[in-house]
Amino acid sequence: MNRHVVVIGAGAVGAISAIEALRAGLRVTLLDPGLPGGEQAASYGNAGWLSSHSVIPPAEPGVWRRLPRLIMDPLGPLAIRWNYLPQATPWLLRYIAAGWTAARIAATARALRSLLVDAPALHEGLARQAGVPQLIERRGLLHVYPSRADFEADALAWTIRRDNGVRWLELDAAALHRQERALHPRYQFGVLVPEAGHCRNPGAYVAALVAYARTLGAQWVSARATGFHIERGRLQAVRCDDTEVACDAAVVAAGAHSKALAARAQDRVPLESERGYHVVVESPEVMPQLPLMVSDCKLIATPMETGLRVAGQVEIAGLGAAPDWRRADILRDHLPSIFPALPREFPRDRLHNWLGHRPSTPDGRPCIGFARASSDIVYAFGHGHVGLVGSARTARVVAQLLSGCAPEIPLAPFDPRRFA
Repeated sequence: MNRHVVVIGAGAVGAISAIEALRAGLRVTLLDPGLPGGEQAASYGNAGWLSSHSVIPPAEPGVWRRLPRLIMDPLGPLAIRWNYLPQATPWLLRYIAAGWTAARIAATARALRSLLVDAPALHEGLARQAGVPQLIERRGLLHVYPSRADFEADALAWTIRRDNGVRWLELDAAALHRQERALHPRYQFGVLVPEAGHCRNPGAYVAALVAYARTLGAQWVSARATGFHIERGRLQAVRCDDTEVACDAAVVAAGAHSKALAARAQDRVPLESERGYHVVVESPEVMPQLPLMVSDCKLIATPMETGLRVAGQVEIAGLGAAPDWRRADILRDHLPSIFPALPREFPRDRLHNWLGHRPSTPDGRPCIGFARASSDIVYAFGHGHVGLVGSARTARVVAQLLSGCAPEIPLAPFDPRRFA
């Protein structure tokens, strides 16, 4: 009888893991309490980037010097709520240590590049198979800077990218504004990464992937996983609020909610929610041609099916804290300074605000590998800022682990036990 796998979580990682497991000949049940592609999921609200060059972890050398200011400024691009600081401190200390030296950042970059390389092509194939080819575009991503000097201030990051095989085109002011005519003239330098791409509607894409998995034979269970029934090291079932789902393997791909499940499988993983915000402007007066990373505003502006999405901000406040919608207002208020043709005030019915939870480890690497309690349980969570782009190869590796095959990339950098 084929091995029966319960995939916990129907975001991008979980949905594609289900598809890859089915292709490997396994029986699959997808388990999630939420609507596939719904607003409750991080997959719904990300910036849509398929950035195969996003290999630099969030922490960098010297970040510790800015920590007091980050704590004091509740509306900065990275903010920490005072009342959550005692809980967040162990994670923050590991976060600082992970970016303490350039060598540590380079090691993480090598690992992430193995996970992300060729990701736009993988997603293009998945979208085509799921019947939504129009949702994936492979025309590159653009980083914009006020000056070449501002670009050169990021030399460490770009050097590490180059060392990992990333190539880019540098655009002077004239070339940049030929590409992006709506951009404010103060931006005088751009970096185009041709290998990258983007998703024009992440929520719709994930919903289509789940639907495709179901056409391939995946069963759907609307429930919240709470733990595991394990006997003598072998998985018997996934426990839910009111029942159990019998199985002999499981994948934990529950995003920021994976920490509690890992604890049930005897692994203490320092997983934190990097709360991110976005604003979508419906029917904007102008739209960029390509997704933009706007360096001085610390945000990403992406043309979407639903309008212009502006995403960014990192807030450390846990899973349960109420949203601080002032952070979304900051993103909105940056728009006229980036695209002068946009108005300074938008009617409320043209704006949609969102808050989601990036599942982040302190070193910027996801957890991919077996649980301590049972090799029948595979972890696939903690992707932080690279969840969408990293989901395709993560899922391939998950299916390989479930099938007893050698993974296609080295998994030591992603070992869940590296935090022990």
